[in-house]
Amino acid sequence: MVRPTTSGRWAKALHLRRRARFTGSMPSADVRLLVTESWMRSAAAGVSADQAEPPLALSDDVLRDYRESHPLARVLPLLEDVLGEAARASDALMALSDEHGQLLWVCGSMPTLRRAESIGFVEGASWDERVAGTNAPGTALTLGRPVQVTRAEHYLQSVRRWSCVAAPIQDPQTGAVLGVLDVTGGDQIAVPQTMGMVRAAARMAELELGRADATFTPGAGRRDIGGGVGQIHLNVLGHDEAPLVIDRRAVTLSRRHSEMMVLMVEAPQGFSGDEIACQLYESGNGDSTVRAELIRLRRVLGEDVLRSRPYRLAADARADWVSVEAALAADDVAGALRMYRGPVLPHSVAPGVVAVRERVHSNLARAVVASGRPDLLTTWTRQWWGAEDMTAWRALARSVSSASPVRRMAMAQLARLEGELA
Repeated sequence: MVRPTTSGRWAKALHLRRRARFTGSMPSADVRLLVTESWMRSAAAGVSADQAEPPLALSDDVLRDYRESHPLARVLPLLEDVLGEAARASDALMALSDEHGQLLWVCGSMPTLRRAESIGFVEGASWDERVAGTNAPGTALTLGRPVQVTRAEHYLQSVRRWSCVAAPIQDPQTGAVLGVLDVTGGDQIAVPQTMGMVRAAARMAELELGRADATFTPGAGRRDIGGGVGQIHLNVLGHDEAPLVIDRRAVTLSRRHSEMMVLMVEAPQGFSGDEIACQLYESGNGDSTVRAELIRLRRVLGEDVLRSRPYRLAADARADWVSVEAALAADDVAGALRMYRGPVLPHSVAPGVVAVRERVHSNLARAVVASGRPDLLTTWTRQWWGAEDMTAWRALARSVSSASPVRRMAMAQLARLEGELA
C-alpha cells in the first residue's frame, strides 16, 4: 500500500542534524527556514560541506545524445534569447538542468564559465540537493517552486562566493517538472528583479512547450472509447480531486467523481450501477448513492458525454496514468518517470482505484529498478512515494561507485529503514 506521508520525518531529520559532523558551520539562527531545512536534508543525505565539487553524472558522449532528445532542447533558443544575453551582461551564467538536477546546458562568457568550472558547475554535473547540498537549482527541484540561494546559504563551502536563482519548468500537459532554469553569478544577481526574470522566462518556456505539444501524439495517454462526442483530459496522478479538461473547459472533480472517472476510463465498455458500486465500496453496497453521484457527474460532463445503460464515457478520453503506462510499454522509463506526479488518487480507498494505483505504481517502480540508472533511481527515492522503497535504495547503492556520495546516502537510508523495521 502506498503511504502518503512519513510520520516524524522532520523529527528524524533534526536528530540526524544533531548527529552530523560539519567541517563548515550550520546556518545561524536568523537564516531563512527554507535554507535551514535544506541544510538538514543535505546532512541527512550524507553530503560533506567541504567536498570539492558535485560529481559528474553524464559523460560528454552520453550528454550529447541525452540533451538532444530532452523536451527542454525545444526551448533552449527561446531562453537564450530572453535570459541568456541578460545573464552574460551581468557576468553571470544561465543554466538549464533536467528533472534529476543534472546540468544539460550552461551558457555564459568564457571567463565566467572558467570560474564556474572550479566549483563543478559544468554541463553533465549533478546539482541535485542530495548530492551537492543546498543550491538554487537543486533546492528548487526538491521543493517544486522558485528559489534564491545567496553566498553563505550554500551548503558546500566551495560555492559560498556565488549566488543563484532558479525556477522549475513544468510539462504543460501533465504538470510534471521537466527541469530547472537557473541564473548563477555574484552579488549582482541577488536582487528581486532576477527572481522575476527567471520566473517569467520559465513561464514563457512552458507556453512554448504547450504550443509545440498542441498536436497530441496519436494513442499517447488515450483509451479508445469509440463514438466520441468530445475530448477529455483527466489528471489524477498525485491528485485526490482530479483536474479535468473537457473540450477546453476546465473543472476540478470531487473525490468521488474523480474515482468514477478513473473506473470508466479503465473500462470503456461501461458499468451497471451495481458494478460501479462494487468498484467504489468494499462492501459493494451504496448503489443508490452511486446513481445519485452519476447524475451529478453527468451534469458536470454533459448528457452526450456520460451515457447510461451501461454507464460509460462517449468521448475521446486521455489520462495521465495511461500516458505513463504507454511510455513503459515503449520502454521509455525516463519518460514515464517524468510524467509520474504521484500515485493515482493517493488517498482513495475505492477497491477499483486501489487496483489501478498499485498496478501503475508497482510497474513503474520495477522498471526504474530494472533500469539500473542512478539518475532515475535518485529521482524515485527523492519523492515521498519512493522514499521508503528499499529495493530502489539497494539498486541505487549498486549503481554507483563505492566512493560516490550517492552511495553513502543510499546506504544511510537503507540502515535507517532496516532499523525502523527491526
